[in-house]
Amino acid sequence: MNSGDRRTQGMSRDPGSPDRVQALHRAFGLLELMADADGEMPLSQLAARSGLPLPTIYRIIRTLVDSGYVRQLPSRSYALGPRLIGLGESASRKLGAWARPVLADLVETVGETANMAMVDGDMAVYVAQVPSRHSMRMFTEVGRRVFLHDTGVGKALLAQLPPETAREIVLRAGMPAATARSITDPDILEKELDRTRSRGYAIDDAEQETGVRCLAVPVIGAPTLTAISVSGPEGRITSESIPRVVTHLKAAAARLIQEFA
Repeated sequence: MNSGDRRTQGMSRDPGSPDRVQALHRAFGLLELMADADGEMPLSQLAARSGLPLPTIYRIIRTLVDSGYVRQLPSRSYALGPRLIGLGESASRKLGAWARPVLADLVETVGETANMAMVDGDMAVYVAQVPSRHSMRMFTEVGRRVFLHDTGVGKALLAQLPPETAREIVLRAGMPAATARSITDPDILEKELDRTRSRGYAIDDAEQETGVRCLAVPVIGAPTLTAISVSGPEGRITSESIPRVVTHLKAAAARLIQEFA
């Protein structure tokens, strides 16, 4: 099942749901379809991807335009609107406030930078980070979007999906090489994701940034696909330290779920 199919699952008619709830599901489904298409899509494509009648889509989109959540472009396509920025910033602050104490404790325990990321379309987006106290440390700006195939959090996110879905996503997004160690072959990545699922954690072994190793685990039970990671120089995150770091990562992920609940 591709991401477009997932977006529209809740858009089919449920006879037991009130019309307003059904319209709300459809509106969110259309917004997510637009987000998957880099934030812009004509009505004809929205109809093709959602399976909804064109008049229905037009009514929903016009309501979203009037509310500022969608804007009409000169090309007559529609794009995500400015009011979504405020919602996203508020959600990011809330997620950061929720995760930061757990990430801070993780940094104190392992001594390296801790991050939390979620799926954003066909990419990953960092939603929280606590840097280490080392003078040489990893820093990733909150809100930064990164590829899934060459990052620890990206692999931990992809590993939570069925193999065919993960493959579709990376083929759509592309697999550019950030370093000489980046995986750029979908077959090799699929084997790496199998190993990730089997051992319960992902490794970015200087694949996204030369000299940097990242370990990541999924946050199972989060409301959306989520992963947390620890990153630092290869000289400090050594092969020998991996079991200890992963143990603390898994404990932090479990704590996040307990606190979210």
